[in-house]
Amino acid sequence: MQIDVHGHTSHIATGGVALDVTRPAMVLIHGASLDHSVWALQSRYLAHHGRAVLTVDLPGHGKSGGAPLTSIEAMADWIAALLDAAGIAQAALIGHSMGSLAALEAAHRHPDRVRALGLIGTTAVMPVAPDLLNAAAANSHEAIEMLSRWGHGFGAALGNCKAPGLWMTGAAERVLEHAAPGLLSTDLVACNTYANGAAAAASVACPTVIVQGNRDVMTPLKAATALAAAIKGARLTVLEGAAHMLLAERPDEVLKAISTL
Repeated sequence: MQIDVHGHTSHIATGGVALDVTRPAMVLIHGASLDHSVWALQSRYLAHHGRAVLTVDLPGHGKSGGAPLTSIEAMADWIAALLDAAGIAQAALIGHSMGSLAALEAAHRHPDRVRALGLIGTTAVMPVAPDLLNAAAANSHEAIEMLSRWGHGFGAALGNCKAPGLWMTGAAERVLEHAAPGLLSTDLVACNTYANGAAAAASVACPTVIVQGNRDVMTPLKAATALAAAIKGARLTVLEGAAHMLLAERPDEVLKAISTL
């Protein structure tokens, strides 16, 4: 479906079920230079089991119009504007990687709009390796290769995808390759410069679950554990042997964790 947010058409996938705003709402937020398709293995189940699912393409991503947002704070405010446009008073925000920062900041800036948080592949600060920043700024395919190599665990190279016939690393690379030039750089800089995570975490009062791979080199488990300790009552689920791209690597465990929200 298409929703107008801040004067631009935004694409929202609803999991194959027409949006019913009387149901408990869940907003699923993708990571850097990705789009709504990364949530395909979770969104459909949630939509068919009683939730109003809004799986977003952030501005300038996927099928959404508008310029890419240049800060995590702007993404957080856009999420609140999306809820206004959809006629939803309150929702659970579920974010992966960059999307987890946007969800966290939204809970800080708009606490009355957020009933729960799900943070996947996350940390309060998300520094990006200089080599990756430089490659993304140059629109080099090396940036995509780095993300694929660093983001996926060992099993991704062995045909361990839960959806038969799909190639985890290849599918992720194709989505990244279809992004507009400069989009990956914009998103990575937004992650790298976000500095309000600690304050945001301290302010969160809603139920929160964090899902983290113990072999994640992009948002290490140590940092995710510290974030969980900073959010009152947060529940941390650690997936052994998993890396950063948990939506594809461990879709069932991710779904189990977020379906409680």
